[in-house]
Amino acid sequence: MWLPPALLLLSLPGCLSIQGPAIVRGQERGSLTVQCSYKPGWESHKKWWCRGAYWHKCRILVQMTGSQQTVQRNRVSITDNQRDRLITVTMKDLRRNDQDTYHCGIEKPGTDRGTSIKIFINPGSSTPENLVSGTNGSNHTGVSSSSQTRNHYMLLVFVKVPVLLTVAGAVLWLKGSQRVSREQ
Repeated sequence: MWLPPALLLLSLPGCLSIQGPAIVRGQERGSLTVQCSYKPGWESHKKWWCRGAYWHKCRILVQMTGSQQTVQRNRVSITDNQRDRLITVTMKDLRRNDQDTYHCGIEKPGTDRGTSIKIFINPGSSTPENLVSGTNGSNHTGVSSSSQTRNHYMLLVFVKVPVLLTVAGAVLWLKGSQRVSREQ
């Protein structure tokens, strides 16, 4: 009875549902592009890009409605390629004060799915545009997918498995105490 809800803990929000680079660098007065990939099943959900230290409290800068069209607001645009399950966000005319933590996200009932991306802005240079991609750009300094996988396993080992074992132990203890009370 207790075990199936405990198994739901293995799908904590954000756990590899959506992935992106941890760090992206852009050039002042240039632009940068960040790409976040997501797992099958999330294609029809709204996608968003927000700014702020905590993704559940951040300010949404631009949001998709579930279609594959590009949505642009001010200097930021977002596209959802549902076939490739890829969210592409482009920030143009970068300014030094654009340096912050941003988040790629997928809206869902309950808790949204999201991944954090730290954007660093280098001082201006003579280069008119500097394109930095979150997945395959030559100037990309993000954390690799193997590092993201390592983070997932750390979460699995230090949070999910101990919680699952605690719940399983509680169930076994309750069954044992019921057996003792029946024997008495």
